[in-house]
Amino acid sequence: MEGCVFNVQKYSVHDGPGIRTIVFLKGCPLHCKWCCNPESQLVQPQIAYNPEKCIGTVCKLCAEACPENIITMSEETGKAEIDFKKCIHCLACAKACPAKSISLYGEYQKPEYFINKVEEDAIFYSRSEGGLTLSGGEPTMQTEFAVELLRDAKSRGITTAIETCGAIPWEQCHEVYDYLDYIHFDIKHLNSEKHKEWTGQGNETILDTFRKMREAHPDVHCVARTPIIPGFNDTEEDIIAIRDFVKQFPNTEYEVLKYHRYGTTKYDFIGREYPMGTEELDGEWFKHLKEISLQ
Repeated sequence: MEGCVFNVQKYSVHDGPGIRTIVFLKGCPLHCKWCCNPESQLVQPQIAYNPEKCIGTVCKLCAEACPENIITMSEETGKAEIDFKKCIHCLACAKACPAKSISLYGEYQKPEYFINKVEEDAIFYSRSEGGLTLSGGEPTMQTEFAVELLRDAKSRGITTAIETCGAIPWEQCHEVYDYLDYIHFDIKHLNSEKHKEWTGQGNETILDTFRKMREAHPDVHCVARTPIIPGFNDTEEDIIAIRDFVKQFPNTEYEVLKYHRYGTTKYDFIGREYPMGTEELDGEWFKHLKEISLQ
């Protein structure tokens, strides 16, 4: 079995207790307008292009390697231009690029490959109560691979956590939760129509998975989280509704996260426009909503 992973981030202190290693799995059924990891949405490896690294017309190897002839050299800049809408993700251009201006988001490897990377920092886990966190994308989308990662980690004495949007039906992903010590579960909005408008999918599956997860694993500590997005869920009514929904479940905390624009350059690298434009979230208003979330 192999899975597709686009990043392994070590020494994280924000995604579960202690010092953790985060394994980011590719693929997500949602397409949130504010997504800070747009390279995670496609389930397979894809190219990323940074024109500043391109050595231009003295090379042309990427254009020569492309079977679809969608890479041309700009007369104005002398650098490669890629028609991402016609890209078939064959990855030939990335393999041919000597300057690494075209690189890859994602690689296929067996679970052991990534668990061995995680175990390299076992000394930090034991001292800080840290461990492995699966993130994405949506890690439960690669269900069997996620289960193997978590099962292997548990067998090596490594604690496990997950960051999930909950958008995979419980019947498909329930086994993943059997191997978790901590759960971070996004609940973005309780209005399904608005949820679909901003993420591409309604919230019925998400709320159903959340309920069944809490029923099946009431003793596993869970943090329900809401990223506060301007124009989407940044009203008192939105946060009160989610807060009160979460309060129904034992051993479940609620926290809100401030919207940020850290992933905007990634959209350029994969040939997409950032859907949120220049929208910002007022810092004082976020503090107010955070106070409400804790009441």
